[in-house]
Amino acid sequence: MNALLETVDARPATDRRRPPSRRRRSSIGHPRLTPYLFLLPTILLFLAFKLYPYLSAFWVSLTQNVGGVTAFVGLDNYIRLAQDPLFYTALGNTFLILVVQVPLMLALGIVLSVAFNSMLLKWRAFWRTSYFVPIVMGLVAYGILFRALFDSGDGIVNEMLGAVDIGPIPWLVDPFWAKISIVLAMTWHYTGQNAIIYLAQLQSIPGELYEAAQVDGANGWQRFWNITMPGLRPALLLTVILSTIGTLQLFDEPYVLTNGGPDNATLTIGMYLYQNGFRYFDFGYASAIGYALTLIIAVISLIQFRLFKEKTR
Repeated sequence: MNALLETVDARPATDRRRPPSRRRRSSIGHPRLTPYLFLLPTILLFLAFKLYPYLSAFWVSLTQNVGGVTAFVGLDNYIRLAQDPLFYTALGNTFLILVVQVPLMLALGIVLSVAFNSMLLKWRAFWRTSYFVPIVMGLVAYGILFRALFDSGDGIVNEMLGAVDIGPIPWLVDPFWAKISIVLAMTWHYTGQNAIIYLAQLQSIPGELYEAAQVDGANGWQRFWNITMPGLRPALLLTVILSTIGTLQLFDEPYVLTNGGPDNATLTIGMYLYQNGFRYFDFGYASAIGYALTLIIAVISLIQFRLFKEKTR
C-alpha cells in the first residue's frame, strides 16, 4: 500500500506544499497579460475589417480613375461634391425623411412599450413578439410585401381605400406619396425594435414610485410625464442617436421600393453613394460622399449628446 501511494504522488514535498492556484498562473505567463490575450483577437479583427477599410477609403477619396489608371487628385472629389446639385437633393430628401419619420417612430415606440408593460394587456408575449417580427424580415420579402401594398394600380392599400371611395393614390410614382411610402415602411420596420428597448428600460423603474404618486393623487398623465418619461431618458438617448444614424444612412427602403425615383424624389445620400460606386464605378467620388456623410453624422450625434446632457442636468 505504501509503495502504491509513492507511485501516485511522486512529487517532492516542497511542490506538494505549494498552492495549486499559483502553479496554474505561472504556467500561462504573467497574469497582467491575460486580459490583453483575450482582447487580441478583437483588436486584430477591428484593425483588419474596420480601421484599414476606413483609411483605405480615405485614400481612395483622394484619387480618380482616369483611363483605367488611378491618379491622385487631392481634394478635387470634395470640391466637386460641394458643387454637386444632386448631392444637395439627396441631402434634402434624407433630412426631410429624418425630420418626419424619426419623431413619429419614437413616439409610437413609447406608446407601444407602455402598452406592452401594462398588466391590463392579455397575451403580452404574443404582442411583443408580433411587433418585433418586422425587424428580422429580409430585404427581399420586405420589398415584395410593400410593393404589393403600395402598388398604384391594384395594390392592397388602394383596394381598401377604394372600398370607402378614396383614391386611388399614386403611392410609388408621385414624388410626395413616394416619400410618404418610405416613411410608412420605415416606421413599420423599426418601431417594434425601439418599443422593446423602451420596455426593457420601463421594467427598471421601481413600481413604488407609481404607487406613491397614486397615493398623492397623481392622475395617469401626471405619472406618465413625471415618472415614465424621466425614467426612459437613457433609452431615449440611445434610440434617438441610433435612429438618426440609421436614417442618415438610409438605403434599403428607397432601393427596394422606388430605386430613388420618381425624378430623384426619394434619392438619399446612401442611394447616391451606391449609384456612384457600383453603377458608375466612380469609387473616388463615392468615398468622398461616404466621408461627407460620416462628418454629418458625427456633428449631429455630438449635438444630440450635448442636448440630452443639458436636460439630464
